[in-house]
Amino acid sequence: MELRISRRVLIALGTAGVVTASSLALLRAETGVASSHREAPMIAGDPRNDNTDVYAFVSPDKPDTVTLMANFIPFEEPTGGPNFYQFDTGSRYSIKIDSNGDARPDVTYEWTFRNEDRRNTGTFLYDNGPVTSLNDKNLLLRQRYTLKRITPGGVRTLVSNGVVAPSDTGPASMPDYAGLRAQSIRSLPGGGKAFAGQADEAFFADLRVFDLLYGGNLSEVGRDTLKGYNVHSLALQVPKREVALRADARRNPVIGVWSTVDKWSPRGYVQVSRLGQPLVNEVVVPAGLKDAFNALPPRNDADVPAVVKRVTEPEVPRLLEAIYGLKAPKTPRNDLVEIFLTGIAKANGPIKADLNSQSLNKDAGRLRPSEMLRLNMSIPPAANPNRLGVLAGDLQGFPNGRRLGDDVVDIALQAMAGAGQTGKLVDALAAGDKVDQNDKPFTTRFPYIPLPGHASVNAG
Repeated sequence: MELRISRRVLIALGTAGVVTASSLALLRAETGVASSHREAPMIAGDPRNDNTDVYAFVSPDKPDTVTLMANFIPFEEPTGGPNFYQFDTGSRYSIKIDSNGDARPDVTYEWTFRNEDRRNTGTFLYDNGPVTSLNDKNLLLRQRYTLKRITPGGVRTLVSNGVVAPSDTGPASMPDYAGLRAQSIRSLPGGGKAFAGQADEAFFADLRVFDLLYGGNLSEVGRDTLKGYNVHSLALQVPKREVALRADARRNPVIGVWSTVDKWSPRGYVQVSRLGQPLVNEVVVPAGLKDAFNALPPRNDADVPAVVKRVTEPEVPRLLEAIYGLKAPKTPRNDLVEIFLTGIAKANGPIKADLNSQSLNKDAGRLRPSEMLRLNMSIPPAANPNRLGVLAGDLQGFPNGRRLGDDVVDIALQAMAGAGQTGKLVDALAAGDKVDQNDKPFTTRFPYIPLPGHASVNAG
């Protein structure tokens, strides 16, 4: 099957800067196979601080805004009581935005959490009767949050006493969970909304990819491994002007987005989790560097030769060749440098980087090579989104930011096998992992992510 990219696509891409033929291929380059669930040894033992996914997209129902989302706590079993799930009160959770390509955050949205005193310590229950509102006396444990917007110009508190939407303990306890979520959404000064709470695990994939890439013969596909699980989500919807700063909407609408968690320790706050593009730490970064990568700021990415090498000489194409006989593209994969470290749009890339010199260790104008999710805010929402995003000509999709419905698994499998370079889909991988959408539909309004489930994953 041939990939057909129309003149309209080329014109639309041009709004982000100069686009060359090679840049068009780079839009389909290797950007990850799945989300970062349990991606590094240390964070795998600390799920409350484990960032599973980051999303950034122009809001479909409010195209003058962007929606930013970071999810945490992988594989929440809905019936995992009696304590259920909550954010870490000893950590700072952040979504960070680079608006000029220097790999430093120009805007940081930071959440901190505190627990209210438990209303009844004489019972093991999370709630001891139907909960009809966030103020219901039957809800025995509430978590509150403070949300701040931090820029070089100062700190502004956007929400001082927000209430986290509780874990869904079941239809008897919470007969109208949608109403509880609606009560938890806060309006922000200057426009926008904020949400913190439990949600459906919106990432969809067959994670048997880790069993020698789907069983060594593509027999282990077609099962959404994450079906039925929940996560804890932090979501924002903000006007584009709030995150553009120097990257104004006409001259340079591109922003870089990533999320971090800083956890309190005897040494003060220490960064323990980092996530931008899906699966970079999980599959691209080797085991010996995974914990270090979680602590690394994007500013320092290009200073780590081993990280650069894993981009230019990735492991997954070699595995595809060894297991399935699909010839790996030649290395070094200089094409992947743009998608991982520089981006394709003005002020977030591209640059001419000589990998045999020290150019990656220096700024190229304002640009600093770094790994993050990049979003061109000038591209409007697609009337009919395609799960394959840019690969299928839908420029509002992954890897231009990331929407909830983008099938990053199938996109990346094709790219790793060389579709991004040749312009042709690899027929042997045409079916991908046969998990093409989430088990629950996404909503049409903020925060878009489905409500959490309350049935046991093992219900049958």
